[in-house]
Amino acid sequence: MSSPALSGGTNAFSGFTRLCKGLAVVLVAGHIVVQILPASVTYLALIPARTIPFGWNLITAGYIEQSVYGVVISTLGLLLMGKVLEPIWGTREFLKFIFVVNFLTSVCVFVTAVILYYVSMEETYLYLPISGFHGILSGFLVGLKQIIPDQELSLVKIKAKWLPSLALVLSTAISFFTAESAIYLPTLIFGTYISWIYLRYWQKKPETKLRGDPSDEFAFSTFFPEPLRPVIDPIASIFDRMLCSRSTTSDEDSGYTLGGSSLPGSDPIEASRRRERGARALEERLAAERLASGVSTEEQQRDATDNV
Repeated sequence: MSSPALSGGTNAFSGFTRLCKGLAVVLVAGHIVVQILPASVTYLALIPARTIPFGWNLITAGYIEQSVYGVVISTLGLLLMGKVLEPIWGTREFLKFIFVVNFLTSVCVFVTAVILYYVSMEETYLYLPISGFHGILSGFLVGLKQIIPDQELSLVKIKAKWLPSLALVLSTAISFFTAESAIYLPTLIFGTYISWIYLRYWQKKPETKLRGDPSDEFAFSTFFPEPLRPVIDPIASIFDRMLCSRSTTSDEDSGYTLGGSSLPGSDPIEASRRRERGARALEERLAAERLASGVSTEEQQRDATDNV
């Protein structure tokens, strides 16, 4: 099975969803606004010193790209990954994921900037305008890791499950050489972690009335190389108990527990079924695109014959 959006096929740049197209227009429009009215960055981007009273910048910052290459990368990433994720999650859940990850990532970046200011007393941390869709893009990579972990990218021969880790490693390495890239790093890190928390613990499953994905294949340690996992797992289990402490009681009536040391087989089975559904949905989309491509080719050949 191969996804056209990930494998770089001839139909990779077609079949985009209506929601993704609309969000792409928002990204492009936001970029145009800050280019025509540079002062608007003060109100739309995340500037920690101005977040109070301009609290809306915790939401708007994620949709404002200040550079041309930023808006190009964000728009392409949204369209390509959105056409894979939205049909599987559903439009409402896809939009909810974007809103939650964007808002909580901005909150984490805001808190980090304030802490860095009090530690270093450098006002740069408070007045540097931070914005961009890259936190949500990193969240999309986590979504691909969950749904189609073994899908390979034909161009670089890397499985989807390694995309979030690879993106963070490359971004961290680049940040040592360019100051500008260091600005994006906190957003990428928090976007990756918040999206994993959302998918691991919070995402609702309407068909089963369960939450999250507690399967071993989606554990936090899977973001790291296998030799490091025995070290990461005990640390991750602490945060696992903290995050699940509130949901354990309410979920016990449903026959499973997320906060305990062991998990029943129902949830991992459901996670496996979800991956199967994701793979099946991608296969159906690929078949539909191939059929549409074949029909288009036949029509072109028929037209050419008529002209002759």
